[in-house]
Amino acid sequence: MLADMDTTSSGSRQWRVSAALPAVKAGGAGVLVALGLLLADGDPVRLVLAVVVAAALLVWAARDVLAPVRLAADPEGLTVVSGFAGRRRLPWSQVADIRVDRRARLGLSSAALEVDTGESLHLFGRFDLNADPVDVAEDLRAARPGR
Repeated sequence: MLADMDTTSSGSRQWRVSAALPAVKAGGAGVLVALGLLLADGDPVRLVLAVVVAAALLVWAARDVLAPVRLAADPEGLTVVSGFAGRRRLPWSQVADIRVDRRARLGLSSAALEVDTGESLHLFGRFDLNADPVDVAEDLRAARPGR
């Protein structure tokens, strides 16, 4: 489990996006532009569509570079990514519940970590945390003082 998270100091933990994920997204953007050029056949709409989707993929990759740490926990509370690349501090007293939502669709199952403050809900998937959300939920519950 230590491979999935960064331990920065005693009692402080971080979960971040895999370093390879932004590179994969940027590579996918390059492939989309190449396919757009290859399959355009003189139709500018196909090329423009490929470039727009590739640009969106690059923006998504930029978020992974600008805010790689999605969730951090310490004795005082949690820090979660908010918006495009901002951070929001949540003292433990504001955290109402930490749970994992499991769903099965089309033969595939997925799990998402939910941090509920009562006023807001913060969701993290496996790729956000670079770890199993079930394991992260257990770590957060163990790190939470007074529980």
